[in-house]
Amino acid sequence: MAELRVKGTGTIKLFESDNTSNVTIASPASLGGDRTITLPDANVTLASGTMNDATNLSGNIPVSNLNSGTSASSSTFWRGDGSWASAGDDNLPAFASTNSANQAISDGTFTKVAFNSEIYDSNTAYDTTNYRFTPGVAGKYFFYVDISGYSNADDGISLNQCAIYLNDAVAYQNYINYGSGEQREPQSIISGVIDLNTTDYIEAWLKVNYDGASSYNLQGGTKYNRFGAFKIAGS
Repeated sequence: MAELRVKGTGTIKLFESDNTSNVTIASPASLGGDRTITLPDANVTLASGTMNDATNLSGNIPVSNLNSGTSASSSTFWRGDGSWASAGDDNLPAFASTNSANQAISDGTFTKVAFNSEIYDSNTAYDTTNYRFTPGVAGKYFFYVDISGYSNADDGISLNQCAIYLNDAVAYQNYINYGSGEQREPQSIISGVIDLNTTDYIEAWLKVNYDGASSYNLQGGTKYNRFGAFKIAGS
């Protein structure tokens, strides 16, 4: 049996005699009856138990009450489906690299460019020993390569060819044939979009044909040579 007590302070307490059963406030018998519980104009603390109402709770939930949710962070938001989510795709993984030293390029054959120095590498996905990018995350990636070098003769180079290798095979390449207007310091620029799975890898290669030259070298440093890629958001 339940008991209603009024204390001298004006506090109303509802007791259940055996302290084991739930206390239920039933709906009124008539449709026009009052079934509203009015609480004081102050904070109400639930000392124990739970409160569950999927339809009638209203008002704003303090942000501090959401801070400990799983996956909550400065870069996530609370979605309408009741989960934390990233505020947007961020074009990662991404990397940029350069070569730290000059590199000799052989005559008439593709040579892998030794991009051995990272400018940045968001996901530790670039290998500075094998000069390759393995994303670890599948998607479409934008890549770019900018390479310049010099020969030992003004009319040194008749052909300059840059290529992106995907898993040891040419995926993209350019082809510049200087013909009779041989170059001493040719530049190669190539870019595009490539589909990569988690274990695919890409590398930058270069081929030059000597003419009046006996040597051709790439200069070291970001001022001259760059190789990079980033994931296209949403891909």
